[in-house]
Amino acid sequence: MGGSPVGEYLRARRALVSPADAGIVDHRVRRVAGLRREEVAELAGISPEYYLRLEQGRDKRPSEQVLDALARALRLDAVARLYLRRLAQNRRRGHAEAAAPVDELGGLLELWPHTPAFVVDSNLDVVVANSLADAVGGGTLSAGANLVTGLFEPGSREGLPGWEERAQELVGALRMSGDPDDPRFQQVVGELAIASADFRRLWARQDVHLFVDGDCYLPIEPFGVTRFRWRNFAVEGRRDLRLTVLFAPAGSDAAGALAYASARRGPGGGPADPRAAQPRELSTTTVRS
Repeated sequence: MGGSPVGEYLRARRALVSPADAGIVDHRVRRVAGLRREEVAELAGISPEYYLRLEQGRDKRPSEQVLDALARALRLDAVARLYLRRLAQNRRRGHAEAAAPVDELGGLLELWPHTPAFVVDSNLDVVVANSLADAVGGGTLSAGANLVTGLFEPGSREGLPGWEERAQELVGALRMSGDPDDPRFQQVVGELAIASADFRRLWARQDVHLFVDGDCYLPIEPFGVTRFRWRNFAVEGRRDLRLTVLFAPAGSDAAGALAYASARRGPGGGPADPRAAQPRELSTTTVRS
């Protein structure tokens, strides 16, 4: 089978589009998942021969018009279209610039004693985190951790609502932000592919995802699995970094968990009087919004 990033992506994505979703009525027995090559070509308005060249990597620079047509045929969303264009134009994510040193970011985050905050790079490695992120994350949000690796560790999905959706998003975010030429990116993907069948399954889909905001679930004793809100922010001067801040609506279970964790850390990050913030009794189920 031919080799090019565009070709691999097209093969993976057409396997995920059903004929019914594409408006194709076919009562014959189908030996392939998703759409056939000739069906994608017809939907995109290009010749089957040209589409075959694209999948085989013999035409690596399709025009913008062809890319748009393929995106429509494969029902790609805006993020997936952006990724397809990036593959076709062979654009790589820029590596770290000299500005905005990471140690200065660490000092800034420690000024937020009641807000868990951490910074990740393009490989979703946590490069710096404040003390409260260390506390509520149980090590998964600490400097040196990798967000994707943590999600695929044995037992990580037990009791975690929406694990499959979260895993699919994180794998897609890694593909979208990472640079395939970066040795660290190759290490993360390679180690996960060896260790986890779930990761291999999700990586083969070639999904892409842009993280902006959403929900996350963290096990916090004695609260149990608790839902937080989070939002990402760009770090000026460092295109490879993103700042993530966790927060919770007033009066929510997560707000109580944050107050409790913050109080236990004390003024200097150490233990405090546990009566300062006691957990409320929680329900046994958490519903994802």
